[in-house]
Amino acid sequence: MPSPFPGMDPYLEGHLWSGFHSDLISATKAFLNPILGPKYVAMTEKYFLFDSGDEVEIARTRVAPDVGVAKIPGRTMPSGGSAVLESHLVLDAILPEEVLHAQLQIKDTGNMDVVAVLEFLSPVNKRGQGRQEYLEKRTKLLSSTSHLIEIDLLRRGKRVPAANTLPPASYYVFLSRAQHRSKVEVWPRQLDQRCPSIPVPLANGDTDVLLDLQAVLTQAYQVGSFDRFVDYSDEPDVPFSEEERERARETRASHRAHAGKSTGPSSKKGKKLP
Repeated sequence: MPSPFPGMDPYLEGHLWSGFHSDLISATKAFLNPILGPKYVAMTEKYFLFDSGDEVEIARTRVAPDVGVAKIPGRTMPSGGSAVLESHLVLDAILPEEVLHAQLQIKDTGNMDVVAVLEFLSPVNKRGQGRQEYLEKRTKLLSSTSHLIEIDLLRRGKRVPAANTLPPASYYVFLSRAQHRSKVEVWPRQLDQRCPSIPVPLANGDTDVLLDLQAVLTQAYQVGSFDRFVDYSDEPDVPFSEEERERARETRASHRAHAGKSTGPSSKKGKKLP
């Protein structure tokens, strides 16, 4: 079964993201390589970032015993007496964790130069220490001759730096062409909109190839069989804003109505299936 959302599925942004991200990379590579021709190839490149965690998702607190009894060093205790320590908490520390991340690179098969980089941003790219490391890599890339496509399918976390205020949207695609760094092409998308087809620039004046992002998302969703275990009756891991909740409600209602018409009447009861 397809996702009930016409574009990005917001129920894949939380604990399912890691697996979905891997499927996205594979589906994008499978889509691009047949149309890139013999001159270019799409390859997966992996690197590590340090993730300091999401400040919103604080670890559960572990509480120490309310009081403790101990002798105080350097002080003579009264006969038969003891000192009572003040109650205190012992909390989980947020320690940076090394996280493996993958991007897609378009390379010239002649000299293996990187002509374009496609980043499906993950939570680690958008928060804490991982974001700082990513921005440093991004700065170096923007100083190179490679094009950069950043696909942000996550509503939580900081967006990529922009000189202008972004239009309100749940998801964004950003394209920075190597020969036009002073401008960035942006595709904003809401929950009830299909993802766009975006140009992937190449080198030496070669014509852009077109990446059907929605087709890639659909393929990744089907390969991962996410329809078998996603609970669309509950709130997603990343909560909706009020506007997003209304868009999601209308989208799912439209999906159910369409599915009912497609199913047709039941042969046993003469009624449409729920």
